[in-house]
Amino acid sequence: MALPGDFAFLPPAVGSLPHTDPVAACALVRRYLPAIPAWPQLPRRDFRESLPAQFGRGFPGLVERNGRLTVERGGTFEADLEEFYRRYLEDELDELSLDEEHAAGFAAFLAQDFPAARAVKGHVIGPVSWALAVTDQQRRPILYDEVLADAAARHLRLQAAWQERALARLAPQTIIVVDEPYLASFGSAFLAVERGEVQALLEHVFAGIRGAAGVHCCGNTDWSMLLETSADVLSFDASTYADTLALYPDALRAFLARGGILAWGIVPTGSDEQVLSASAEGLTDRLREALRRMASKGVPLEALQTQALLTPACGLATLSERGAERALALLAEVSSRMRDAIGL
Repeated sequence: MALPGDFAFLPPAVGSLPHTDPVAACALVRRYLPAIPAWPQLPRRDFRESLPAQFGRGFPGLVERNGRLTVERGGTFEADLEEFYRRYLEDELDELSLDEEHAAGFAAFLAQDFPAARAVKGHVIGPVSWALAVTDQQRRPILYDEVLADAAARHLRLQAAWQERALARLAPQTIIVVDEPYLASFGSAFLAVERGEVQALLEHVFAGIRGAAGVHCCGNTDWSMLLETSADVLSFDASTYADTLALYPDALRAFLARGGILAWGIVPTGSDEQVLSASAEGLTDRLREALRRMASKGVPLEALQTQALLTPACGLATLSERGAERALALLAEVSSRMRDAIGL
């Protein structure tokens, strides 16, 4: 589902914040992201709020020991797997919800009122990244187990669907982004999986999303692989990888022609020093130059400007609370400058 043209350069966040107080985190979202608020993931609060652990609830055989997530076959595993597929086929979502222990920021977010929201954004870990982070009892990533990899993608599809239904109470439009940090390793020995397999796993998750579906990768990857999926939004680290994305002009033109939206991660998130030394003017200039370079490859500038969102380069949990607030303040100011420039 494409977003309206007047969404151009509006700012959502990628997801995480460094806070441990969910109410304080939501207050920051309300202040800086009123048009597209995004619920805050709080990994410093508890291991269960780390991206892999947060979305594991309800997966057959999943156990956590000393910060490791493992699928253990044995006991009731086969019956649990059969029951999981029954729930999947019948679209039963209640038992797959994000509870307050795994997502305090999500629970606090749902209790908020966002009167200026045009859309609300959520996220779920991607099937490739989750299936690499979770191992079997031999410490082999379940991505390389055909049965478990398939179940992982379907599990995350249900997670995305349940989350979207909960968020839809807050705004008329939803955006659910599938977070795939491990795709930065695509093509290396670390990620021994074919392009078509990656796309098929992603499509399983996208199929559960009724509103706008997105995919985020904060590193470099084969961007055409993602642009050629059915994703409505491609979220990327534009502060570092805008030039590498521009190496795929044909795929970009086709993506934009079907209504796709680029979410430009223009605010750097590498360190507090990097964020605190940045200026809105400098980031705006960098974004405009990236747009010009991409247009010089034959990608329509008008589409690049109207089919665009702005985000931080990645999640903000690695920053201090001061650094995270500065990143969101910069994001809001760059958004205002870009929207003014195109008459919105």
